[in-house]
Amino acid sequence: QVQLVESGGGLVQPGGSLRLSCTASGSFVVINVMAWYRQAPGKQRELVARLITNGGTPGSTNYASSVKGRFTISTNDAKNTAYLQMNSLNPDDTAVYYCNMNAYYWSTGSLDYWGQGTQVTVSS
Repeated sequence: QVQLVESGGGLVQPGGSLRLSCTASGSFVVINVMAWYRQAPGKQRELVARLITNGGTPGSTNYASSVKGRFTISTNDAKNTAYLQMNSLNPDDTAVYYCNMNAYYWSTGSLDYWGQGTQVTVSS
């Protein structure tokens, strides 16, 4: 079992910045993919950014078109924490942001795990 704990959300003015963090703990051998999703009121959850950390092309990223050039996903040296640096925030970025990781363990194979969500509100 893997637990994801998020932090860094809050209220920010338009044009401001926030940095979200998500740390994984528990039983896993390696994290294959780290991603951030968001869900605004009345809308479906959408992928914001994804980072390949193991297998495929490690280090490769992809972003939603609405955040490209403003948001950056990254990880730490231990590859157990995901970050989302969000710059030039606007009210359309207001949502609950969820961390998602695909982690491998001997007995379970690769499974997806979710954080509890952190609220980001962009408002003046």
